[in-house]
Amino acid sequence: MQDGKVLVIDDNKSLLSALEILLQFEYKEVKTISNPNQISSFKELSSFDIVLLDMNFSAGVNSGNEGLFWLKEIKKKAPYISVIMMTAYGAVDLAVKALKEGAVDFILKPWKNEKLLATITSAYLLRKSQKEVQELKQKETHLKQVINQDSNYIIGNSKALTSVLNLVTKVAKTDVNVLITGENGTGKELIARELHRLSPRKNEVFIGVDMGSISETLFESELFGHTKGAFTDAKEDRAGKFEAANGGTLFLDEIGNLSLQTQAKLLSAIQNRTIVRVGSNKTIPVDIRLVCATNCNLPQMVADGIFREDLLYRINTIHIEVPALREREKDILILADFYLKKFTTKYGKSALRINSVAEEKLLGYSWPGNVRELQHTMERAVILCEGNVLKPTDFLLTSKNELSLDNGPETLDEMEHLMITQALNQHNGNYSAAANQLGISRQTLYNKMKKFDK
Repeated sequence: MQDGKVLVIDDNKSLLSALEILLQFEYKEVKTISNPNQISSFKELSSFDIVLLDMNFSAGVNSGNEGLFWLKEIKKKAPYISVIMMTAYGAVDLAVKALKEGAVDFILKPWKNEKLLATITSAYLLRKSQKEVQELKQKETHLKQVINQDSNYIIGNSKALTSVLNLVTKVAKTDVNVLITGENGTGKELIARELHRLSPRKNEVFIGVDMGSISETLFESELFGHTKGAFTDAKEDRAGKFEAANGGTLFLDEIGNLSLQTQAKLLSAIQNRTIVRVGSNKTIPVDIRLVCATNCNLPQMVADGIFREDLLYRINTIHIEVPALREREKDILILADFYLKKFTTKYGKSALRINSVAEEKLLGYSWPGNVRELQHTMERAVILCEGNVLKPTDFLLTSKNELSLDNGPETLDEMEHLMITQALNQHNGNYSAAANQLGISRQTLYNKMKKFDK
């Protein structure tokens, strides 16, 4: 027995009884209506999967117009229901009309029971698949909302920040490629998400990829996907980030850390807007809005021969420079207050405030780690504070730039941090060149910097 509901509408009561007897052993529920005027007040209509609808209800009339009228009414109330038309007067043009109006099939009276049951089964399977598609679309919509949900906000009203947000508003309406630059911790990903939120693609997915964390061996698989058996651990087909972002926005963070080899592969995908999965020859078109970000000096890297000039031109249609926090002095206390409220709530602390001397300390600091450093500073202060007022001593501020050999680093971690910082500064933030100088892999260097930024 199929787990479906069938409604039969015909003015011939003997036929209704015969169909009810035939179908009651095939489907979960079978109901009959002898007067089509009842359709308008039939509240349960949308719960049915299949409707068997007669085409003629008035004596002496066999044009089929009555059935076509009621077909339209049914589709208005329940657009996804599968309707099968029934008539003793078959004509090709009438069948075509019924199908154009939304019927899924057309059967003639009298019929063979096997043929009738096969027709109803096909209609039921169609209805079942449509339900599944509807459910998948609803889940997809919900998933996109969850993925696009972000608890972080762009806080501040300084002139430097306002200028950037004005540019974001203008650019968001287009599909041009955008390059976002700025120091670590300035909020480049937040700007990318704001571009997506204000764009025509806002109801589609935003996919962010940390390019620095992807090893060269997995680069193609992560970005372009792979087929089953393409390599040892490829146990099933897998879509890459380009496919996952199809229709939405693809955000490539830390793009300045790519090797020349991977840059070439990325350029091809961006230029052609197509990708090929590892292990396949099939070209797959992708429709994405591309946003890239880096804290590296890409023009200098081009001059040094470690970044492709054609790739820079391709990703840099619009350039957005995110200001450092020291250039947004007006926003420092606004951000501090925002994080103060956030963390007092998170850690169940009583209402806290920052005294005026502590505010001066915050304003006078250079914030080399930018907003991220301010966030961590406020979280630490809230956790360790024992009173209701945050004083200067509650804020432990030590600039990374103040680390030097003259200061005599006391631990191996401090020495390592100092050497890495100096190498990165020497090579304008390029991880590959700095890693080569330090004698470690780019992946190891990247992981160490992630550890220091926490």
